[in-house]
Amino acid sequence: MSNKILLKAEALDGFLTEEDNKNILKMTKLYEDTMLCFKNLDQKQSNYQEIKEQIIKKYQDMGELMKDISSKEKDLKIYAFETHQTKHGEASRIIAKLRDEKTGHEEFVYYIQRAFELMFNLVYGEEAGKNKNYLIVKTPVNHPVKNYAVHKIPDVDSEINNTVMCVMLRGALLPSMIMSKEIEEYSSTGYVTPFALFKIKRDDTKNETNMEYILDLDKSYYNLDQMQGKDLIFADPMNATGGSMVTVVKYLLDSGVKPKSIKFINVVSSLKGALQILRALDNITCYTLWMDPILNDKAYIMPGLGDAGDRLNGKDEDEYPRNMIQLIADYGSNISQLYRSQVRKIEETILG
Repeated sequence: MSNKILLKAEALDGFLTEEDNKNILKMTKLYEDTMLCFKNLDQKQSNYQEIKEQIIKKYQDMGELMKDISSKEKDLKIYAFETHQTKHGEASRIIAKLRDEKTGHEEFVYYIQRAFELMFNLVYGEEAGKNKNYLIVKTPVNHPVKNYAVHKIPDVDSEINNTVMCVMLRGALLPSMIMSKEIEEYSSTGYVTPFALFKIKRDDTKNETNMEYILDLDKSYYNLDQMQGKDLIFADPMNATGGSMVTVVKYLLDSGVKPKSIKFINVVSSLKGALQILRALDNITCYTLWMDPILNDKAYIMPGLGDAGDRLNGKDEDEYPRNMIQLIADYGSNISQLYRSQVRKIEETILG
């Protein structure tokens, strides 16, 4: 018998507050007004510059509303609002490249890597300024003697050496490897995170209001004992409704896991998805590089960046979906070599 857990959209109902719903409605109205300009912009009408300025103003209004909403949520950290204005510009350029329909697979992977490197600094930046560690590095220079260099790095060992990387396949596989690599590089001991892999998907034949999230335990690989009292990290390019995250975390909690903390790290999150996670789960902090205003009726983020999983991994053939080892192989030798410690941990998890 199939060992699957199903969460239906109605299980998320009731978590949002009255104020949440008012803010989401206000944001939806702003974005719908903006969309009225898109068609004219696309057609390059004579008043093209005027239409551009209208859209810019509407996005500024949405940004101000987003900033006001997020400022009241202590467990919601948005890169653009948490960092200096110059950093905001860097994030904006990365998101622009990820959004662009002309950005191909290799470029998309490159900018996802850059995005999660920024996110690592957001998640651990506050701790990074408190104490320092020292790395003594052996260089290739041997004359007149073997040379070494000393580098001062942030001491974040206490924050990262208790982490387990939880992967909500499949779009989250490479982002999770990137975050684990960042942890390894900032650890003074070269700590490589354990991995817990959860096969979860949503039924994209359905709409947001009747969406179903399916966690397939038979095709998941994890050790519940390994997650007990640990800092659980979830890294996913997109957070649309928050349903997949809630499904996995609720399963872990119902199974008796008591994590020390939970961090959910995205490149793009919808406002509604972030709020639903914060309302549905305790002891969690959501971090996102960029916040998008609304979802459409198919639960896709708007303006969004398309299907991040397909843009990262390519599409599976319906009859021959790839398993995790095949996905890693398809990343190619360059990426597999770069993340070789992470690949080895994942293989150990899958193969036992």
